[in-house]
Amino acid sequence: MKNDSEKEVKLNEEKNVDSKSGEAKEKAPKTRIFYLVCILITEAVGITAGILTRNATKLYATAFVKPPLAPPPVLFPIAWTLLYALMGAGFARAWLSKEPKGKLVSLIVYLGQLVLNFCWCFIFFQFRHFGVAFFWLVALFLVVLLMTGVFWKRDRLAAIMQFPYVLWLVFAGYLNAGVFFLNQ
Repeated sequence: MKNDSEKEVKLNEEKNVDSKSGEAKEKAPKTRIFYLVCILITEAVGITAGILTRNATKLYATAFVKPPLAPPPVLFPIAWTLLYALMGAGFARAWLSKEPKGKLVSLIVYLGQLVLNFCWCFIFFQFRHFGVAFFWLVALFLVVLLMTGVFWKRDRLAAIMQFPYVLWLVFAGYLNAGVFFLNQ
């Protein structure tokens, strides 16, 4: 005859409950798919902006004076691919958090910053309104800070995953301002 602890372990396994903590186990395949979908949608936003502004970006790379510390053009798609992946994974963590408050707000600020990010590419590269783009970038920066704060309340790692994005936006602000002043 099995003792009580063995019976409890077997019962917990049948109910998909962790035998040590007593908490429900995460449905790993669905969670992984959700992370993947969030990352792919976010990457798709960046890829779409890149494709639609490709010619303008090539012109920018050759025709405009850039400030000191401006990285080579090949670095931008690499950096943005990583940043978009962190954005998508961070959003997925924030959304899946067990914290009941702020779920809808996290979606709204996440989508808001994606729209601002997408539009900035056109303002800066396509229309070459460098001054307007700088102020647009400031707005994007503020929304990303808000998003990071909302994520922090739901899942701290989700917020920490946004720190490289925040730092990159500060650097992008420097580059944007430099291009504005050097190309008047």
